[in-house]
Amino acid sequence: MDFDEYRKLDGVALAGLVARGEVSAAELLELAITRAEQVNPRLNGLVIPLYEEGRRTAAGPLSGPLAGVPMLAKDLFQEMAGAPCYMGNKALKNMGFRAPHDSELVKRWRQAGLVLFGRTNTPEFGAKGITEPDSFGPCRNPWNPDHTPGGSSGGSASLVAAGVVPFAGANDGGGSIRIPAACCGLFGLKPGRGRTPWGPDFGEALHGLSVNHAVTRSVRDCAVLLDAVAGDELASLYPLAPPARPYREGTERDPGTLRIAFSNRSPIGTAVDPEAVRAVEKTARLLESLGHRVEEAEPDIDVMAMSMDWLMVWFAKCADSVDEMRRLTGAGDDGFELDTLAMAAFGRSLSAPDYLQCYQRWQTYTRQLMAFLQGYDFLMTPTLAMPPARIGAMATPSLQQAALKLVLKVGAQKLLMKTGLVEQMARENLKYTPFTQLANVTGVPAMSVPLHWCDNGLPLGVQFVGGHGDEGKLLSLAAQLERAEPWMHRVPPEL
Repeated sequence: MDFDEYRKLDGVALAGLVARGEVSAAELLELAITRAEQVNPRLNGLVIPLYEEGRRTAAGPLSGPLAGVPMLAKDLFQEMAGAPCYMGNKALKNMGFRAPHDSELVKRWRQAGLVLFGRTNTPEFGAKGITEPDSFGPCRNPWNPDHTPGGSSGGSASLVAAGVVPFAGANDGGGSIRIPAACCGLFGLKPGRGRTPWGPDFGEALHGLSVNHAVTRSVRDCAVLLDAVAGDELASLYPLAPPARPYREGTERDPGTLRIAFSNRSPIGTAVDPEAVRAVEKTARLLESLGHRVEEAEPDIDVMAMSMDWLMVWFAKCADSVDEMRRLTGAGDDGFELDTLAMAAFGRSLSAPDYLQCYQRWQTYTRQLMAFLQGYDFLMTPTLAMPPARIGAMATPSLQQAALKLVLKVGAQKLLMKTGLVEQMARENLKYTPFTQLANVTGVPAMSVPLHWCDNGLPLGVQFVGGHGDEGKLLSLAAQLERAEPWMHRVPPEL
């Protein structure tokens, strides 16, 4: 098999070749490594190569539904025993920290027969929608390396889009599966709260705000991966009923006639690029041609207020992460990025009642969304409000950096919150991704589908938000859209 053949096949097809003896796991791995070595100097997506570990795994024995397929893990919470785990953080990298054990997710990937051979670039602690950490430098989009692949799973998305692997590990606490999928022309499903594991170290992340899964090229790969990892674990806080049928089966069934609401309006009142509007309008016409009922509507939710409540919990978690890394590594401020230190400072300024009130309001937003979805199967929006930004364009401006340094110096974070400056900064930063946080706060599944390419050649995904337990229904619709408007044949220009 040569690279051109390898690139045309998804993971399910590659696993079929291995099962029939038409190609070996070792051959597939060497194709993936060769491709990684070819493109990574330009893309900077693979930050921790683990080639020898991958070769030992590929030597077998292997079993499972995806036996022999090469895969990459995200360098954030998807721990691999004995392998470096830096989370985009300078302090951990300088220490050379290694994970003491596999995460439960990685264990289930291994049980599915996957061959893990590296870890991918991510912003520090996954806290941004771009992937430009100080610790490793920016990751780039294979469709145009001057632009971002998104974040925080940008390294994974960049390498999948470049043809290194058919899918790679990702997680999503505010859009970090869907944003890079949208930027890189991939399919990205964020499962619902509790659907995939976080153990063994904890049972959930950020009250279920963040979930684990992957970015994929095909819908069926996403479904088979979800079948392989979904389900409760010993630390599960809220055990979920399994799906009525395997997710893979759902991709082979017609979804029936769906009622789908759509909105092109930014829910925080910022601008939406005409390309994002066109992406949704084009998809609405495609849905109607497939027999679905589509109408313009949106839930009655104060999304700016929701975004601030989302951010406050993020800030508190960031404070916890910085404190934990200080204890683990002994690092001072030079072990962290300025933005991270500022977010941590804001988090420390929250009182316990402030924090609880934010979390309790999440439940109001959830009721409002679920009430809206009583009349619709899905809500459709752009995944992003604009095409993938240029590298560096989403960095914190110099004036904001000066304000953050002042906060750290004089401890004025409470004053900044009271004056509304934090909300102003949040609005400025969230203008790129105003649509994705809703599904995280409410805990519902959502997906980005690669149905639009911009005039400049960059992809721009369309998002669908479902109700609790709707992963199978989302996958069924995604598979129908994939059959109607295939995207796997679309590949980036050679680097």
